[in-house]
Amino acid sequence: MVLESSRSQKTARCLIGCGANVGARRQQLDQAIDMLRFMPGVQILRVSQFLETRPVGGPPGQPPYLNAACLIETTFEPLEVLDMLLAIENTLQRSRETRWGPRTIDLDLLLYEDCVLTTERLQIPHPRMTTRRFVLEPAAEIAPDLQHPLSQCTIGEILQNISEPHLHIAVVGVPGSGAPEIADAIADVTLSRLIHAPAPLPVNGRDFSYPNQASQTREPAEQLLHIAQQYASPLLEAQWPDDPHGTVTDYWIEAIRVATTLNTAIKPNKKFEQAFTSIIQKTVPPHVVLLLNVNRQTLSERVAYRSHAAQQSDIFSDLIAVQAMTTTDQSIATLLTLQEQIVERLGNTQDKRFLPKSIIEIEADDLGKAALNAVAAIEGIS
Repeated sequence: MVLESSRSQKTARCLIGCGANVGARRQQLDQAIDMLRFMPGVQILRVSQFLETRPVGGPPGQPPYLNAACLIETTFEPLEVLDMLLAIENTLQRSRETRWGPRTIDLDLLLYEDCVLTTERLQIPHPRMTTRRFVLEPAAEIAPDLQHPLSQCTIGEILQNISEPHLHIAVVGVPGSGAPEIADAIADVTLSRLIHAPAPLPVNGRDFSYPNQASQTREPAEQLLHIAQQYASPLLEAQWPDDPHGTVTDYWIEAIRVATTLNTAIKPNKKFEQAFTSIIQKTVPPHVVLLLNVNRQTLSERVAYRSHAAQQSDIFSDLIAVQAMTTTDQSIATLLTLQEQIVERLGNTQDKRFLPKSIIEIEADDLGKAALNAVAAIEGIS
């Protein structure tokens, strides 16, 4: 089994995750690593110890895994590394019939230098590695200083991030993405403290005065700061709990600032920005963000559903934020723009202390599937 490489001179360091939970697990991991060791164009730099872990996601009743990590140097391009790993898996009779199902061997390309790549076949960095303790612990053993190009921190720092005594998990998405519903599902499974947004995001044009708001007479900027204070109140660092169950929110305070760019009633100025920043700086930022993505068709269907079900159902009730807009097309366009801008802000917050170290993107067009993926991402932390 020889794979020709188009890289004749340059080498790249790659982090490989390894796992097995069927058959002779240790022997199969040893075989996979030996096959890597003797592959032309590959040099093994370090191999971690084997770590036994419980299965995360997938069908119930699976046996425990042995997991490890391997740091290699290679002349192969990313897709060539993927083909090499798939060839080794096939040789060791890996089955792919069930997602997250039992396997004789599992080899994942986690990092490839500072490469960020998204194709139909491969995504680098691995999209779920930052909340998987069974990946991070062996990886941190052999490469704690290796940089994750999206989070802008090291493997060791990412592991420390999910090891905080009381985690803040933020489910982030535009109104209609299902953030409240998915936050409910995570809190039910993890027994976490659940905090819903106290007010919708201010994206509905000039009117964002909501029922039960303390004062309807404030200027728009004052109202917005009042909403930010409501969002911040249960997240104050000075009052942060220390129990191990964690906190799950269905909002991200910074999204309020993002929404101001779409609201014609608000004209932020330096004084406003300073006051808003002062509010945020007193809070505990999310350790993990579950970022929900939805498409135009899904949003259109959910807006239509909400307009008919408002009196009978609480699902997608956060869409009250756009119901005052002139047309459905206007509301959908606003939500899609907001979604794009939230993604951009998550990767480039003004204060680096509030740059999330772990962001897991979840397609939320199928709400049930999204909830299962979100729960699996958080269960991987333990």
